[in-house]
Amino acid sequence: MNSNKLKKEWLEYENIPFKGWDFSYIKDSWENGPLPWNYAEIVKKYLSSDLELLDMGTGGGEFLLSLHHPYEKTSVTEGWEPNINLLKSKLVPLGVKLAPISDDDIIDFPDNHFDLVINRHESFHVEEVKRVLTPNGVFITQQAGGKNGNRLSNMLIPNFVPKYETLNLENTLRELKEHKFEIMLANESFPYQKFFNMEALIYYAKVIEWEFPGFTVEGHFNQLLNAYEELIRNGYVLNYEHRFVIVAVNHKKD
Repeated sequence: MNSNKLKKEWLEYENIPFKGWDFSYIKDSWENGPLPWNYAEIVKKYLSSDLELLDMGTGGGEFLLSLHHPYEKTSVTEGWEPNINLLKSKLVPLGVKLAPISDDDIIDFPDNHFDLVINRHESFHVEEVKRVLTPNGVFITQQAGGKNGNRLSNMLIPNFVPKYETLNLENTLRELKEHKFEIMLANESFPYQKFFNMEALIYYAKVIEWEFPGFTVEGHFNQLLNAYEELIRNGYVLNYEHRFVIVAVNHKKD
């Protein structure tokens, strides 16, 4: 094993640009175990062309555009500045309404405005979701839970502490019920995740900053060598995801 050669290669992987929320660059270099539900099919079950739709944390709008919902009835939020700039040129000219969102999760849209709010892997405040939903409006969310990726995070980041340790199905359901949401669907899963080369692993670790805080090839080279040894031994580096999905109907308080 020539560590200097490996470091040179890995430093190049670290600088590969990431755009939108699109992992197609590594699509042939990793594998994610299947979930027992299909988020897109769940959304389509509740979506019709007459509804006002909000997609929270739309990323680059890739999933949203796949729904083919009328643009004039579509709104999005996004908090990452590069994506906000992308959306201004990609979605706003189509007629989609964009509201940048910050860490306070305040949704810059009126009360009782949306029939359907969808949210995949975006933080949210239940009070804000409830406020912008119409009476009997539907909230659909798929979340990456607090145990997501912990195996790889612990492998690469010394003394790693999960940032969202309490984020799970049980706690989220409790909060939604406290705010008078009726739960229509709830499920949780921990599928495997495999990285088949170091390029994909490093690319992923650089993007998912909250699971790999402060990660750099230079600063975590010894940990990367340990991961590389597992890759050589098994043909992949193993990780586990944490996902849960909820469909909830908004019952307004009297």
